Amino acid sequence: MENEITIVDAKDQSRYEAHDATGALMGFADYRLDGDTIVFVHAETLPEFRGHGVAGKIATKSLNDARDAGLRVKPACPYYQDFLTQHTEYADLVDQAGSR
Repeated sequence: MENEITIVDAKDQSRYEAHDATGALMGFADYRLDGDTIVFVHAETLPEFRGHGVAGKIATKSLNDARDAGLRVKPACPYYQDFLTQHTEYADLVDQAGSR
């Protein structure tokens, strides 16, 4: 499956969403803003889109946006914890107080 993936910040729902070329929801990452920190609380790829890099694209876009906005990152979601361990280029964003 080679779908064009578009990532948007659905601020009214406090989540990043991935959509395919037809507009179908592929996955999302829920977050909450806490002052100057964005807390990623849950990430999910819909079953039919798993294994195609959807979650990674959401994480990359959301972390780049956090950097651009000057936000700290708190990875409360296991996916974001793992992603940040593997992608050390985002280490400077991580809230050192922990991930809870």
